[in-house]
Amino acid sequence: MAKVVIVIPTYNERENTEKMIEALAQELPQIKNHEVHALYVDDTSPDKTYEVVREKGEKYPWLHLLLNAEKRGLGVAYAKGFTYAMDKLGSDYVMEFDADFQHRPDEIKKLVAKIDEGYEYIIGSRYIPGGSIPKEWGFSRKFLSVIGNLIARVGLLMPKVHDLTTGFKLTKASVMKKIDLDHLYSNSFAYKVQILGQAIQGGAKWVEVPITFMARTKGESKIIKNEMAETLKVIFLVQFHNPKMRRFFKFGTVGFLGFIVNFIALRFFRGLGLAEVLVWLFSTELAIINNFTLNNIWTFKESKISGLKNTILKFLQFNLTSAGALAIQSIFGPLGVKLVGVKY
Repeated sequence: MAKVVIVIPTYNERENTEKMIEALAQELPQIKNHEVHALYVDDTSPDKTYEVVREKGEKYPWLHLLLNAEKRGLGVAYAKGFTYAMDKLGSDYVMEFDADFQHRPDEIKKLVAKIDEGYEYIIGSRYIPGGSIPKEWGFSRKFLSVIGNLIARVGLLMPKVHDLTTGFKLTKASVMKKIDLDHLYSNSFAYKVQILGQAIQGGAKWVEVPITFMARTKGESKIIKNEMAETLKVIFLVQFHNPKMRRFFKFGTVGFLGFIVNFIALRFFRGLGLAEVLVWLFSTELAIINNFTLNNIWTFKESKISGLKNTILKFLQFNLTSAGALAIQSIFGPLGVKLVGVKY
């Protein structure tokens, strides 16, 4: 049996909170295989939402309150809630959940059920069969939601994930602890793109579950105006710090530098008056040496080849794998020069 803590950030949600807690009181007892708690994270709301939670907490032992001194954004509220849930409440899983009924309480059990199938990151998806967004949304809201999600899918290179901007997710504590919650790339809604991106990049076993995203009926939306720009910033930072992407960039850079070395060496050896075959042979070999050296000390420095004997052996193996390129350039390079001339 896993302990699940539903983290619910609030700011001026008094009207929704009492109804939500009663709805949770109806739904949570239906989950038999796991122990489910709810943690409200309130940013000292002017309407004193936290008083409702405190009062209800005397009735429901599964209900908890974390009161922040000030409002610093949704991302910060969730980060503090996750940390409190894992460190103080001993949660095995933490769930992101809206306070305003845009996420349906009766769908919580759908995500929790996936724990029994071994999933570590469970995504409540609006964009897979069975999922939906509100019919009440106007064209511009639907367009921004779909386009924003598409940009995230493309930017994070995750075409198999259909909903990257959803706010209804369940994450295993061991996965969440790998993410630096004290230094999120965004304090607002875009935090969710970072957590999803890094969780999946980190190898978490994930699955999408269809959810019905509801229209807000009470209270005001907390979406900020520059959310698209904030999301783009987060996507860039996630990929910039992605070890696989950094290695890909390094590998490409080394290849480009190899091309430069080859180009300069061609001019140098040709200036010495060597036979064209030797010019191409020597310049290509220098490029191979450049690529091997830089890849060893920079691109793949985590598994750097050490020791003279081992380095020589690996270099010879690298030369063999590059033999095709060496042969092609040594044969077709001089042939091209003979046919069209050096200037081309």
